[in-house]
Amino acid sequence: MDFSLSQEQRQIRDAVAEFVDEEVVPRAAEIDETDEFPAELVEQIGELGIMGAPFPEEYGGSGLDYHSYAIALEEISRGSGGLGTIVAAHVSLAGNMLYEFGNETQKEEYLTPLAEGSDIGAFALSEPGAGSDVPAMETTAEYDESAEEYVLDGGKLWISNGSVADTVTVFAKTDPDAGRKGISSFVVRPEEDEGFNVEGTEDKLGDKGCPTAELRFDDLRIPADRRLGEEGEGFVQALKTLNGGRITIAARGVGIARAALEAASEYATEREQFDQPIGEFQAIKHKIADMDTKVQSAKLLMHRAADRKIRGESYVKEAAQAKLYASEISREVANEGIQIHGGYGYVKDFPAERFYRDAKLNEIYEGTSEVLRNTIGERVLEE
Repeated sequence: MDFSLSQEQRQIRDAVAEFVDEEVVPRAAEIDETDEFPAELVEQIGELGIMGAPFPEEYGGSGLDYHSYAIALEEISRGSGGLGTIVAAHVSLAGNMLYEFGNETQKEEYLTPLAEGSDIGAFALSEPGAGSDVPAMETTAEYDESAEEYVLDGGKLWISNGSVADTVTVFAKTDPDAGRKGISSFVVRPEEDEGFNVEGTEDKLGDKGCPTAELRFDDLRIPADRRLGEEGEGFVQALKTLNGGRITIAARGVGIARAALEAASEYATEREQFDQPIGEFQAIKHKIADMDTKVQSAKLLMHRAADRKIRGESYVKEAAQAKLYASEISREVANEGIQIHGGYGYVKDFPAERFYRDAKLNEIYEGTSEVLRNTIGERVLEE
């Protein structure tokens, strides 16, 4: 078992880390304060090849393995949790839907601009009454045979990148009476498709810079050739896509936890009380030790899941474990970071409180911690 990075992986890590230190970290507080979509940073990430990191070069991607992609997303999230979500939703969700389930024409037309970074992608699955319970969705797609079009009606909620996306993969019921077997997926182009409406974006606790939108579809007509796969395959497509996405949410968690640890360690060496740096006190040393141990453990789970994905092996349990653990330790590490900072950790003059707010989201989206524990428990009992 080799835990060392390849030369290419080190180069990717170093290039992205340099970009994050020079461009993202200096702007992270501003992004958090204004909550504006950082379009120029996203463009630069595209120029680095990360917006299409795991996709083949023939579709505009960089052809990187999932270890490299996770490493890059970890570094981006270290700089800004919101920017990490923007990239993860674009690549792991919207992009992967097209790559895994699109035909050649769809990949060339819609995946390529996503992978090149010229378009932004979003993944529209959740609804007000259908979060973890996907089959409870009410959005419908009725086929108009005479026009060879689907007519979408309904709405989606909590859609990352939803208000800025050029391409949205949308899930809707083509057979409302068939439950999970009646769900299909489609490519929607907001600028082209009349009836696509952004109702607004959420004012969130954290994850600033990434717009989380509410979408409405009113008699939205799309050509039949924009359906991904066959009718009724949408539920399985969504589960497979979310499974891969959990690896990158683990990466986001690791990145935020690393940022919290690094800030706390720096503060502990500079802040003096009782005539010595607070890092000299055993209580602080123990906190730092536990924080680092949790970060390193989360990274191993993340790369274990990525390794199984690369090998083509089942990784449902491994991805759930990586996402669950990284999500929870990111909040725990960020919480301890605030504690080490004391009063300074509770004010916005220091980034410690931002790390905590950004970390909490990891336990909610792309599978809540409760749902992931069900998934893990079921797989363990089946073994």
